[in-house]
Parts: sequence; C-alpha cells; structure tokens
Amino acid sequence: MSAPFEERSGVVPCGTPWGRWYQTLEEVFIEVRVPPGTRAKDVRCSLGSRDIALAVRGQELLQGKLFDSTVTDEGTWTLEDRQLIRIVLMKTNRDAGNCWKSLLENEYAADPWVQDQMQRKLTLERFQRENPGFDFSGAEISGNYSKGGPDFSSLEK
Repeated sequence: MSAPFEERSGVVPCGTPWGRWYQTLEEVFIEVRVPPGTRAKDVRCSLGSRDIALAVRGQELLQGKLFDSTVTDEGTWTLEDRQLIRIVLMKTNRDAGNCWKSLLENEYAADPWVQDQMQRKLTLERFQRENPGFDFSGAEISGNYSKGGPDFSSLEK
C-alpha cells in the first residue's frame, strides 16, 4: 500500500466548463484546460484562504469565494504540458465530514450523485487512515456515511 489512497481507488471528479475539480480528505484539486502552448508567464493565479482567481493571457477563467477555507501557504499551481493548470489547495478542516459540495460558494456544485460518491470516497479514505493495515481502495460503502460516517473512536480497542 505504498501509493496514496486516491491513486489506488481513483478520484470522483466534478466536471466544469473549464475542466474539473475533485477532493481528498486533505486537499482540493482543480484542473483547468488552457490553450495549447500556454506559458507560465501567461498565467496569473492568486490563492487566498477563502478565494481564488485564475486568468490566462488576460482572460479570467476562475474567480470567487471558495466553498470552505484553505491553508494559504500550502496552495500551489503548476502548468502541465503547456495545456493544463493544476491547482492544489490544502483544506483547513480535514475530516471526512468536510466534503465540499461545490468549488466556489455558489458555483461549480457537484450534482447530487457526484456529491454522494465524493462523500463515500472521503469516508473510505477516513477508514483507511484509521485502519492502516487494511486496504479500502476497492471497497463499497452503504448505510450511514454522510458527514464522514459513523464515529467509532469511543469504542474500546
């Protein structure tokens, strides 16, 4: 189990007009398609704890207030193959109950089915962390998994 959980189990992406976004317990990933041949000097990206702004060649692609807070100093962006910008934001609240319903407060919301799949994924990721000897990457979950699933922390070991 050397690969991270999301690499073994896949991601649950939410499609947008400019690309997609997805999340893990700790991070939010944003992938923005840009015109081929884009250079880093063409990109203006501002990452705040609650806001984001991205423009390429003077054209605003993404701007607004994030769904929840992030750790400002941990946010990064990279330009890949001169056609994709990948932004990684570190969540401030990193528990399975903190499943972002949308990327921005009132934009790019996950549809109900995708939101359900995201919540299942975060709950399984939480189980994986609590039980490192088991591999939950291919597991299915049903029942009470909203808000991170049941809390077993008070049970005696």
